[in-house]
Amino acid sequence: MAVKIKLKRLGKIRSPHYRIVIADSRTRRDGRAIEEIGLYHPVQNPSRIEVDSERVQYWLGVGAQPTEPVMAILKVTGDWQKFKGLPAPAPMLVAEPKADKRAAFEEFTKALEGGEPKGEAITPKAKKADKKADEAAEAAESTESTEA
Repeated sequence: MAVKIKLKRLGKIRSPHYRIVIADSRTRRDGRAIEEIGLYHPVQNPSRIEVDSERVQYWLGVGAQPTEPVMAILKVTGDWQKFKGLPAPAPMLVAEPKADKRAAFEEFTKALEGGEPKGEAITPKAKKADKKADEAAEAAESTESTEA
């Protein structure tokens, strides 16, 4: 049985993402896979590539043949060079972690106020006593208007 390391396409029409799979060479592109060994999301900037290096080394060692796109991915991650005994490539670009929105908001409020953020709503909450007084005043106005 000829085993290939190939990409299995997932995602919507214009937002593809792929899984790197081990499959029989006779199966269709998105068909049954023996094992999933990684992810590839080309739309993200930089592209997201996650590969289980240990499993790639095993499958290359037992004779699995990577397709051209997978070979390019393995060269970027350094797994192909590791298998062939070549020097490692330059490190991959990794996306920076997203900033915490809560911390950014607190820094902004400190800059505006010049001190600690209050942590409460800006508008004061209405109290029950105030609501009852407002309802009583509205009721008195409505009785006056009906009497007149």
